[in-house]
Amino acid sequence: MKTPENGNAERNASSSPAALVAALMITRLEGMEAAAAAMADKAGISVEIATTQAAALRLLERRSYAVVILDQLFADADPEGAEVIWYQAGLAIPVQMSFALAGSERLEREVRTALARRQREVQLAAAAASAALDTELKNAVTGFLLESQLALAETEIPPQIESRLRTLAAMADRMRVRLGNAAAN
Repeated sequence: MKTPENGNAERNASSSPAALVAALMITRLEGMEAAAAAMADKAGISVEIATTQAAALRLLERRSYAVVILDQLFADADPEGAEVIWYQAGLAIPVQMSFALAGSERLEREVRTALARRQREVQLAAAAASAALDTELKNAVTGFLLESQLALAETEIPPQIESRLRTLAAMADRMRVRLGNAAAN
């Protein structure tokens, strides 16, 4: 377990530097390294501990976290500081609980629940982005097809332009069919 020289900035509670999911635990309580290490092992995540607001903000600037766990005592002692931390946490799922009252099992459950909620939100966001892109592509292809067909309906089109418009209309029609088939699957 790494401990910085000043002893209060941060501590890494996971032995796996390749852990993809990271949590930040913010508490002034002594001895939380063991709880953080147990949670890291059981949940398969990387956990860092910050014991001051300044340390937490430095860590939040340096990397993004899936979940930020704030000790209730910390939040009660400095509500404005807690608000700054929540603001800087970005897309991390916030968890606020009393480490003095909750055991390590409850802490692990809360973090697992937060991570599951985050994963679900990421899946929903990806599905929404995919649906928006699909709609945008379909609208563009429909526009290409309509405009090329309208241009072909004009009188006195030079043969070279007519050939190109027919090619464009055929390509747009094939793309429309492909997009329709992809949506059906």
